[in-house]
Amino acid sequence: MSDSARWYVVHTFSGYENKVATNLRTLVENRKLHDLIQEIRVPTEIVTEIKDNKKREVEHKLFPGYVLVKMVMTDDSWYVVRNTRGCTGFVGPDSKPIPLTEEEVLALGVEKKEIVVDYAVGDNVRIMDGPLEGFIGIVEEINVEQNNVRVTISMFGRETPVELELDQVEPVND
Repeated sequence: MSDSARWYVVHTFSGYENKVATNLRTLVENRKLHDLIQEIRVPTEIVTEIKDNKKREVEHKLFPGYVLVKMVMTDDSWYVVRNTRGCTGFVGPDSKPIPLTEEEVLALGVEKKEIVVDYAVGDNVRIMDGPLEGFIGIVEEINVEQNNVRVTISMFGRETPVELELDQVEPVND
């Protein structure tokens, strides 16, 4: 059943994001809807502010007025979310819930896609995707946090460094 759970964006009164998230969590707990409403998030970021010559780290909401909810869309789950105090409805045409696409979820950083890297610095790899597909190069640097790898390939008789995403290359088995 969790396969059909998708991320939806819920519109709230401005400043009520945390309150709506807390109310929703309480409703899910009380009504035992864990299988329908799986996750509730208010996307935030930590920003360093300098005020009166003092540095402070402050948490800012990335999308004021919105809460992200991972849920299986049923009449029950829709009703619970829609009728939570402080919630004004789902984002979508005519307030009909439209789930976020996988690209949007990854771009928002709501869920991290785990990529298993089975190559290391110094290994030969084949480029699997993009304009350089089929080229073979040597891994110079791997950055898992930024989801990229730097590969040096031989192009037109010169060594050329290329930045690619982690899943665009595969190890070459000799």
